[in-house]
Amino acid sequence: MENSENYNNLINRDNSRKQVECFNLSKEFLKRRIDLAIGNEKIDLIITNANLVNVFSGEIYKSDVAIADGIFIGFSGISEYAKKGYHKVIDAQGRFMCPGLIDGHIHIESTFLSPREFCNLVASKGTSAVICDPHEIASVLGLSGIDFFLKSSHKMPVKVYIMMPSCVPTTTMETAGATILDSDIYKYLNNWPDSVIGLAELMNFPGVISKDDQILSKLIIAGSKPKDGHAPLLSGKLLDGYIIAGLHSDHECTNFEEAIEKLRKGMHIMIREGTHEKNLSALVPLINDFNSSHISLVSDDRDARDLKEHGHMDYLIRTAISLGVSPITAIQMTSINTAKYFGLNNIGAIAPGYRADFILLDDLESFKISEVFLNGNKIYTSNKNNIVNNILRKTDGQKDNYKLHQSVMPTFHNTINIKDFDSSVFVVSIKSILSSNIQVIGVIPGQIITQKRIVKPKIEKNHVVSDVERDLAKIAVMERHHSTGNIGLGFIQGLGLKTGAIASSVAHDSHNLIVAGMNDVDMLTAVKHISEIGGGLAVVNNNKVIASLSLPIAGLMSYKGVEEVISNLDSVNESCSILGDNIVKDPFMLLSFMSLPVIPELKLTDKGLIDVDKFGITNLWI
Repeated sequence: MENSENYNNLINRDNSRKQVECFNLSKEFLKRRIDLAIGNEKIDLIITNANLVNVFSGEIYKSDVAIADGIFIGFSGISEYAKKGYHKVIDAQGRFMCPGLIDGHIHIESTFLSPREFCNLVASKGTSAVICDPHEIASVLGLSGIDFFLKSSHKMPVKVYIMMPSCVPTTTMETAGATILDSDIYKYLNNWPDSVIGLAELMNFPGVISKDDQILSKLIIAGSKPKDGHAPLLSGKLLDGYIIAGLHSDHECTNFEEAIEKLRKGMHIMIREGTHEKNLSALVPLINDFNSSHISLVSDDRDARDLKEHGHMDYLIRTAISLGVSPITAIQMTSINTAKYFGLNNIGAIAPGYRADFILLDDLESFKISEVFLNGNKIYTSNKNNIVNNILRKTDGQKDNYKLHQSVMPTFHNTINIKDFDSSVFVVSIKSILSSNIQVIGVIPGQIITQKRIVKPKIEKNHVVSDVERDLAKIAVMERHHSTGNIGLGFIQGLGLKTGAIASSVAHDSHNLIVAGMNDVDMLTAVKHISEIGGGLAVVNNNKVIASLSLPIAGLMSYKGVEEVISNLDSVNESCSILGDNIVKDPFMLLSFMSLPVIPELKLTDKGLIDVDKFGITNLWI
């Protein structure tokens, strides 16, 4: 933006254009909807004998529901529409009818699936919409990564809304593959208003507090659109400053005290329950009848196996109910609450004019799904245990699902661009004769926050090495975008490795290559293999690759179908057990967060060890 006057002129011009378009398009549209509602047009579908779960009133009651043009029309019975007729009637036979489920914060890349494969999987779990932050692929490919998401998710029954990444790169303490500027955010918010709906999690909270010019510009450009927060353990006046800048949600709360302060200060609390980050149990005491409308359940990061085996938002509902949350409140927190926060006024409820996304449940307490309807079409039934009329074919009008799937897949180049090296790059030498203790990343099971631990290093031939006895593994982050040769070295306690190494090109947030191991040779072999396959996960022992998962889409996602991805993911996770008898759960998911420099306390990037509390690079040696 050249100056504020030009910026305001652009905004005013865009608003005027949209108002004219809305006026010109709305009359015939409204006439038909009114005629449908009052019975002057033929109805597509009537659901009879349903126990309707009303997320507005908190009631459950018997009702018939009329549907046409992919929206809920009204609640009159069959006889009321006899004049103009109806195409189809489905008897719910007393089953519970609740709205489609919404995930208010997810990184689809964390599933290792392409957007279309992800939608195919979660549709059968009752998910009707997701609000995703494509920060991961944008950190590697920039705007072309966001374009890929827009194209891949176009016209899918599971509606994919995109929040525009706010922090690419996240900080100056790491090397990203791309940069997204305020002008880029302005362009996407205005060119794709139906799909790009706000500003994604602003992780650089010190940049907000220090009034960084580029960050302030991004906040201003987002205007009144939703702006998601990301402020782990931020409190007091610093939190006040963060909120007053316009950040009104947070999904990083890990304890009750943190969550209640943010709720009291007006933030929409997104309680996260992901594959590795599990906060629901600790935060359930926060929820009561008065404040639950200001709370949503989100998944943030889930892998394909977790989604397939346990479910998506349906799993979060079941978990919440098992922890004492009432079923209706749990459903509200995964539907209407989320829709309201994001200003999505046509999803998240069963009411006239809302998108006809709904689930028929055999049982409310167990949230056992019988059938799923999206946009008024049945896409899943538990009787057949598969998706009805594959959603890719139905929505795009093409017969060959495989070709359709491939048609939106870009031919990405190998994004692993590492400077030539040998195992000597992993050597950690004694700094001086006065060197004593080192700072170590301490793993906290079930969390992505870590502890800063001070330990005495194990020394062999004037080099610091891994230590099986104290569960200390060497960890390295290698820059993989621009072949700079940057490498950060450190140690991590709590992975459970006794031998070998694991490596991944999935490493939040800039997705450089991360490797942890008990010896330098296995670490070298793992990194070399990741480079050769164009990104992915690798398990190495005795200088041999024993399992790997190829992720050629930006080193983050697979072209393959759900079953094949899960099979390969199972293989790499199971192979990790060979490396130790007490390996941490979901080791690759955990490893991916060890380079995230905005989550306390100690992390590692390609530029070195990061003291997150001080928001700066620190020394390995004390």
